Amino acid sequence: MAREVPSEAPLAARMRPRTFDEFFGQGHLVGPTSAFRRAVEADRLGSAILWGPPGVGKTTLAEIVANVTDAAFERVSAVSAGVADLRRIVEDARRRRNAKAGSTDLFSEGSDAKRTILFIDEIHRFNKGQQDAILPYVEDGTVTLIGATTENPSFEVNAALLSRARVYVLSALEDEEVHGVIQRALADPRGLDGRVSIETDAEQALVNLANGDARAALNMLELCAAVAEGAPISLEVVRSAIQQRTVLYDKSGEQHYDLISALHKSVRDSDVDGSLYWLARMLEGGEDPLYLARRIVRMATEDIGLADPHALPLTIAAQQAMHFQGMPEGALALAEAVAYLALAPKSNSVYVAYKLALGDVRESRNDPVPLHLRNAPTGLMKGLGYGKGYQYAHDFEDAKVDQTHLPDSLAGRVYYRSSGRGFEAGTPAAEENDDSN
Repeated sequence: MAREVPSEAPLAARMRPRTFDEFFGQGHLVGPTSAFRRAVEADRLGSAILWGPPGVGKTTLAEIVANVTDAAFERVSAVSAGVADLRRIVEDARRRRNAKAGSTDLFSEGSDAKRTILFIDEIHRFNKGQQDAILPYVEDGTVTLIGATTENPSFEVNAALLSRARVYVLSALEDEEVHGVIQRALADPRGLDGRVSIETDAEQALVNLANGDARAALNMLELCAAVAEGAPISLEVVRSAIQQRTVLYDKSGEQHYDLISALHKSVRDSDVDGSLYWLARMLEGGEDPLYLARRIVRMATEDIGLADPHALPLTIAAQQAMHFQGMPEGALALAEAVAYLALAPKSNSVYVAYKLALGDVRESRNDPVPLHLRNAPTGLMKGLGYGKGYQYAHDFEDAKVDQTHLPDSLAGRVYYRSSGRGFEAGTPAAEENDDSN
C-alpha cells in the first residue's frame, strides 16, 4: 500500500502519484503498453537506474514499482547514507527473503518471503567503495536496486553495477503535462481541493517557470496560493511570489559539457543567435566566466584561425575585460567575442595542420635538423657543414627561396592547406588547392 502523507506536508508530497495512471509524463515508461510497466505488473523488473533531471518522477516511479509488486521499500540518500546503512538494509532484506509463511518475525509481517527494493537517491554521489558494497547483494538477488540520478550513469556508476541494471531515461515534462499537474493539484482533495483558482496567464507563467519540473510547479503553486489568500492567482501574484526562474545548470555535471558543446558548435556553424543564447544560459547558470573566456579563445584558434587573424586578439581582449571587470559587466565582452566569432569566416586549416605535424612528431623518427638550417657560430661547426648552402630569404625576389625545411624523411610533407576563406583567400596554398580541383 502507498504510504500515508500527512495533510500538513508540502503540496508536492501530497500530490505524489500513487499509480501509473496518475503519473504525468514518461509515457514510454508508464504507458499501458510500455515494456517497463508490463515488466513491473508481471513482477519481473530487475535492477534499474532511473536517469533524468530533477522533478520528473524518479522517486515516485520507484515507489509505484514497490507498491505494484508488493515489495518492501528501503529508501536511502547517497548524500547521507554509508556502508553501515547498506549493511543493515541488506540484513533486513535477507530476513524478509527467508521468512516462513505464518511467521511472527518482525520483518515477515506474517506473510511469505518478501522481496526488498533498495532505492538509492542520487546514486552518483556514492563513491566506488560504496557502490562495490552493494554489488554482491544485487547480483544474488538479496535486493532489487533502483537508483536515481541526474548525472550520466555511464560516467558516475561503476561498470560492474551498471552491467547488472538497466538504465531508463526520464525527460523533463512537456508544458501540457505540467498544466495537467497544476490542474490536478487545484482540484484534488489531497491538494487544494477546489479552494483556489488560477487565471490563464498566471498558469502559463507557472508552467514556463517550472521548466519541465513537476515538483517546482507544485511548490510555486503552493506559494502563490498562500500569497493570493483565497483570491484567484493572478499574473501579478506569480510575479511577486516568484522573482525569477532558477536556471537548471550543473557546473560539474553532464549539462556543463552539453552546453559548452552547444555553444562551440553554434559558433562553428556561424549561428550568432544560438551562440549568444548558450553563452547566456551558461553565465546565468553560474558558470565560471573565465572558463568560458578560455573556451572562446580556443574557438578563435580552432575554427576561425587565419581566415580572420583579428579573432584571436579580440578574444584575448575579451578575457582581459572579464578579468578586469568581472560579472555582470564583463558578460558583454564575452558576448561581443562570441558574436564576432560566429560572424567571422571559418577556417580550421591551422588546427588541422598542427595536428598533422604533431602526429609526425609523435609517430616518426625525430631526425636531426638539416645542416643548412643550423647556425654555425664556431669554426668547428662551419667545418662540419653547419649552415652550408643556406639561402637568406631577403636576398631573393619576394623573399621566397626554394629550399627544404623538413628532415629528409619528411620531405614533401604538406600540413597546411588554406581554406580559401577570409584572409586565407589568395594565399599560395589556396591557389594550389584551387588548381587541384
